[in-house]
Amino acid sequence: MIAFISGILEYTGEDSAVVDVNGVGYEIAVSADTISRMPGVDEQVKLYTYFSVTQDACRLYGFLSRDDLSVFKKLLTVSGLGPKGGQAILSVMSPDELRFAILTGDSKAITAAPGVGKKIAERIILELKDRFSDDELTAGTLQTAAPARGLAPDDPGKEAIEALVALGYGGQEAMRAVYAVLGTESGADTETILKAALKELM
Repeated sequence: MIAFISGILEYTGEDSAVVDVNGVGYEIAVSADTISRMPGVDEQVKLYTYFSVTQDACRLYGFLSRDDLSVFKKLLTVSGLGPKGGQAILSVMSPDELRFAILTGDSKAITAAPGVGKKIAERIILELKDRFSDDELTAGTLQTAAPARGLAPDDPGKEAIEALVALGYGGQEAMRAVYAVLGTESGADTETILKAALKELM
């Protein structure tokens, strides 16, 4: 197995990159998000890779971090979702955003990925919710920007997020609003958090 490819970035296309490793060019499938975060052509790059073997082709998929690769591998465990689907999801969502969507049951956010319908999105939430630890699901940029604490199943913050999603708000915007409130309303009950979060969303 090829764990990573490290070399000079030779070329980037719409969904792939070529990395020159000692005179050998490796074509690696990468997401749009990965391409946007890669260094410039002729600069050093390191991609963590997954080697996919199917009846039609063998292909390397590349990611800039081990976390990206880990989430991609988890997506591949979902029945009916292949490497292309997993890459499509990570083209429109960061690993943290995907975790938040799974945590809040926000299938609509996942369907923003090309070729990913509602049934697959709901399956991803159902099959992966237990595959991420509580720390993974509540970690990330929103968590570190807000109170440094997790959300237990009976946490008022989590209950407020679920209530907002039930009212029709997206999981990610609901989480942003609730975390903004938690920064100033420490120890508040669900009703107080929900009312304040609704003001944030207006």
